[in-house]
Amino acid sequence: MQELLGRISRLDPSSSLGLRVIACFDELIVGNVNTRALLAAAAALAGCTAGFRQVDGRRAMRVTPKGQIDETAAPPQRDDLVVRAGEDLIVWLERAETPGANDAIILERLALSIRIRHGRGPRGLDDRRHLGVLTDRVSSPEDRLDAAGSLGLVASRSYRVVAAPLFAVWEARPAGPEDVIATRFGPIHAVVVPEHHEPFRASPCGLGVAVPASDLDRSFRSALVALRLCDPPREPLVAADAYGGLIDLLAEVDEAQHAYADTLSVVVEHSWALETVAALVTTQTVREAARMLNIHHSTLQARCDTLKANLGYDPLHGFGRTRLGTAFLLHRLNRSNVLDMPAPGST
Repeated sequence: MQELLGRISRLDPSSSLGLRVIACFDELIVGNVNTRALLAAAAALAGCTAGFRQVDGRRAMRVTPKGQIDETAAPPQRDDLVVRAGEDLIVWLERAETPGANDAIILERLALSIRIRHGRGPRGLDDRRHLGVLTDRVSSPEDRLDAAGSLGLVASRSYRVVAAPLFAVWEARPAGPEDVIATRFGPIHAVVVPEHHEPFRASPCGLGVAVPASDLDRSFRSALVALRLCDPPREPLVAADAYGGLIDLLAEVDEAQHAYADTLSVVVEHSWALETVAALVTTQTVREAARMLNIHHSTLQARCDTLKANLGYDPLHGFGRTRLGTAFLLHRLNRSNVLDMPAPGST
C-alpha cells in the first residue's frame, strides 16, 4: 500500500489522500477498534463531525474531528453525505458546504468498517475500551490492572506506547493491542509494544518511555510529546528515550503553561537563532557547533553573546545549557504542526 501511495501521488497528486484514507481504515479494521474510534477517524479525515445510527434508533453516536462525542442536536442530514452500512445501520458526515473531494471514499470506508465491526456482534472491548482506560491518567490502579489483563499484558513486564496520527505512513507495523484515543490534539492511533520490541517504522510517530503496564498513561503522554517533536522527513520517528528524562518531564508540565514557558520567543526575530540553538544543544563545544553550521567559531561566539543578552543567562555554561535545551524543546512543541492533516498529493 505504501509503495502504491508513492507511485500514485507522483502520477496523480489528487489521489494520494484518498489512498491514505483506505490505508487508515484498513489499519483500524485490523486493529479491531471500536465504533467511536472509527467515527473519530472519519471525522478527523473529513474535518467535520461524523455520525452513525441504527435504523431502529437503539443506538446513535456523533464524534467531532477532535475525537469527542457530540451530544448536541444533529443538523439535518444531506442525502449525498449519508451511506447505508447494512440493513439497519447508516453513517454520515455533517458538512454544510459542498462535499469534499474525499468525502465519498471516507464514507465508503467508514460504512465498511462499521459493518464489519457490528457484524461481529457485541464485544466487551467496544464497551470498556481497555486501551483508553490504560492511557487515561485519571483511571484507578485497579481499573488499569483489569484493563491490562484483558489485553493480555503482564503486570510484571514493561511496555511502551507508540503514538501516530491517523494519516501516518507505516513501513512496518508493530504488533500489539491498539486503538484510537481521543486527545486534545485530535484522535491518535496508539499501539502497545513490549519494552524490547521488533523494529518498526512510521512517519510521523512517537515512541514512549518503558513503564509497567499499570503506568501506560505515562508512556502515552511521553509518546505524544515525542510525536509532536517529529520533523518528517528529516526525523520521522522520535523516541522519548533519546532525550533522557526531558520528554518525561515535559509530558508532566501543565499544557496551559507551555506557551508562557517559551523563552525562545524573544530571540526568534534573528533569522539564525533557531538553527544556532539546535546546533548548540546537539553538540559538545562551540567549535563543533560552528562546524555543523558551517560558520567561523568567532561568528558563532558573537551569536552566543546575542543569545545571552536576550535570554538573560549564559547558554553555554552550567544549567544554562540545560535551560536552553528545555526552551528549545518547548519552542518546538508550541509550534509543532506534525499533526496537521497533509495536503492532498503529499506523501
